[in-house]
Amino acid sequence: MRSSRRSSVDPFIVMDVMEAARRLEDTGRRVIHMEVGQPGTGAPQGASRALSQAMEAAPLGYTVALGLPALRARIARMYGEWYGVDLNPERVVITPGSSGGFLLAFTALFDTGDRVGIGAPGYPSYRQILSALDLVPVDLPTALENRYQPVPDDFAHLDLAGLMVASPANPTGTMLDEPAMRALIDAAQGQGASFISDEIYHGIEYEAKAVTALQITDETYVINSFSKYFSMTGWRVGWMVVPENHVRVVERIAQNMFICAPHASQIAALAAMDEEGELQANLDVYRANRALMLEGLPDAGFTRIAPPDGAFYVYADVSDLTQDSRAFAADILQEAGVAVTPGLDFDPLRGHSTLRFSYARSTADIIEGLARLKEFMHRR
Repeated sequence: MRSSRRSSVDPFIVMDVMEAARRLEDTGRRVIHMEVGQPGTGAPQGASRALSQAMEAAPLGYTVALGLPALRARIARMYGEWYGVDLNPERVVITPGSSGGFLLAFTALFDTGDRVGIGAPGYPSYRQILSALDLVPVDLPTALENRYQPVPDDFAHLDLAGLMVASPANPTGTMLDEPAMRALIDAAQGQGASFISDEIYHGIEYEAKAVTALQITDETYVINSFSKYFSMTGWRVGWMVVPENHVRVVERIAQNMFICAPHASQIAALAAMDEEGELQANLDVYRANRALMLEGLPDAGFTRIAPPDGAFYVYADVSDLTQDSRAFAADILQEAGVAVTPGLDFDPLRGHSTLRFSYARSTADIIEGLARLKEFMHRR
């Protein structure tokens, strides 16, 4: 049977690394997971309790496509608490994870063949989802002096229909401050390009609060998820904030693509938002792990790193060690039992000489992983 041209997307390399790590674990080896951006903690306890109570009270079925009204209202309230933004809950759309948000946003905003700018290095699935929708991802090679974030000059003459940014970013953890975010929004809108802000790592910041695009403009799509700060990766629930005149557009697409996000996950997400003590305790672990990584990676021999502002990643230039990050990551996994992600996942042109290290797991795992990396590097 034939397959479509659109289906010829590249693999998500980190998932291949996870599978290789799983096979190694099947042989009895213990693997330290620094490859995947997944919190080592589960959903907040209050989320599980709320779901259990809801399941005992009544069957769970479809919700309306835009999501539970109580959850949409609670998310809108959070924007007031975190950013001082007065957000109409009607603009909030509950999605099946941020991935569902990307599908909805790209479908709502762009037509076949439209060109959408994405920073490189950046989250690889932006590129692959755009390609699968017959859109054209346009990599914007970002510079170290701009902390691997795009600037207006990067796309000034590229005839883009859209610009997607992430702050804090994956894989670098760098953030856009208010002037930098405003400059990108103004430049995109100045050439008629839609602006999409991926804010999935908001809440995981270390020295300054992340800026939401909604502090600057209502003419934006903002995508977020309960996967990272709220520690609910497997629940597959996220949200989008869209302009008021786009709510019905997105609703119609969501009705047909997904019907709704999982009802159970929405109930749990609503309860998770009030578990501030547990969520901040998780953040304290990431903060401690970050300090360990910034000391331990250079000690092991990975010296070309920049401190991340948020998220839970360190992006390392390993050009002094290899020109084949995929093979290098495979060697680290096989010899040290530490899974890390090749930079090729995030930057097809320059990622052959970079690695991403995740520190989302337990502090004990980070300590052991750094010790293994140091031993591996000293044997080379």
